[in-house]
Amino acid sequence: MTGDATARALNLPVLVGSVREGRRSIHVARHVGDALARREGIEAGLIDLSEFDLPILIERPQQADRPPPGYEPFQSRLRAADGLVIVSPEYKGGIPGVLKNALDHLEPGVFRRRPIGIVTVSAGGLGGVGCLAQLRQVCLSMGGLPIPVALPVSEVEALFDERGDAVDDRLARRLGPFLDELIWYVGATARQRRLDAASGGA
Repeated sequence: MTGDATARALNLPVLVGSVREGRRSIHVARHVGDALARREGIEAGLIDLSEFDLPILIERPQQADRPPPGYEPFQSRLRAADGLVIVSPEYKGGIPGVLKNALDHLEPGVFRRRPIGIVTVSAGGLGGVGCLAQLRQVCLSMGGLPIPVALPVSEVEALFDERGDAVDDRLARRLGPFLDELIWYVGATARQRRLDAASGGA
C-alpha cells in the first residue's frame, strides 16, 4: 500500500464462526490470519467465538440491565475494525447457529461501511455456498459491505493435518488474490472515513 493508506495499520481481524469441538474451520482461520499478518500495514488478529460468553439471545444487550459478559468485549473488537474476515463452516446448508446468535447480539449497523471478506468451509466439494449466500445477506443487513470475491474452501480435511499444518497448496494459491481484493476495499473505505472525519462529514 502507498500514500495515506500507510498512516496507520488497518485493523483487519478474522472472526471464526464455529465453536464445535474438532472444528476444521479454525485451521483455515489461522491460515488466513497468518497470511494477513504478513502483509505490510495490516494489524490482524483472531476473534474466536469460543472465547466470548454470548448465551442464546433473549434480550437485546443494549437494552438489558446486565448484558452478557462477552458482549462488550466482542462488540468492541468489531467496532474497532476497519474491515473483517469471517471464516465459517457450513452446517446443514447454512450459517452455524452460534455465529448467527453472536451477530444478533451486536448493535444494528456495527459493520456500516466496513468491507467483509467471507471464507466458507466444508468437508464436501461445494465449499459452503449455502452458508456464503446467507452470510452475505446478514452482513448487508448489518450495514457491512461483503466484497464480491469470496473464498469457498472445499474438502477441508484434505488441506490440513490434525495439527492444523497445511498439507496442500490449493488454498494458498487462491488466498493471495482474495486478500489483495479485500485489502483494497478496506484501504479505500478507511481513507474515505478519515476524509469524512476531517471534514466533519458522516
